Amino acid sequence: MIGYVTIGTNDLERAAAYYDALLGEIGAARALELKRLVTWSSGEGSPLFGVIEPFDGNPATPGNGAMVALAVDSKEAVDRLYEKALELGGTDEGAPGERMPGFYAAYFRDLDGNKLDFFHMG
Repeated sequence: MIGYVTIGTNDLERAAAYYDALLGEIGAARALELKRLVTWSSGEGSPLFGVIEPFDGNPATPGNGAMVALAVDSKEAVDRLYEKALELGGTDEGAPGERMPGFYAAYFRDLDGNKLDFFHMG
């Protein structure tokens, strides 16, 4: 159902380098590059994730209550990607752990303050 999601940035080059390194860990690669937008995909037919400079010209700000959740294939991947996100300059929003039976997640903010998480079900 989801085709793509974008989050705002005030420094496209910096954000793109952050997500190249982070999403490269799960096999995602750049799918589209425009003047104000860079997107990544894990393969044909999969949803796109992108960073964008706001069209209205105002500064990008993180949405209150907005979060992007990225599914991975194991608890170990959650742990590894969370550590990578912080290593790259992201900040902690909730260390890896089981949030409810069968749901394991770790929460972080990227360089622009956008909230994301990596999670594994099962």
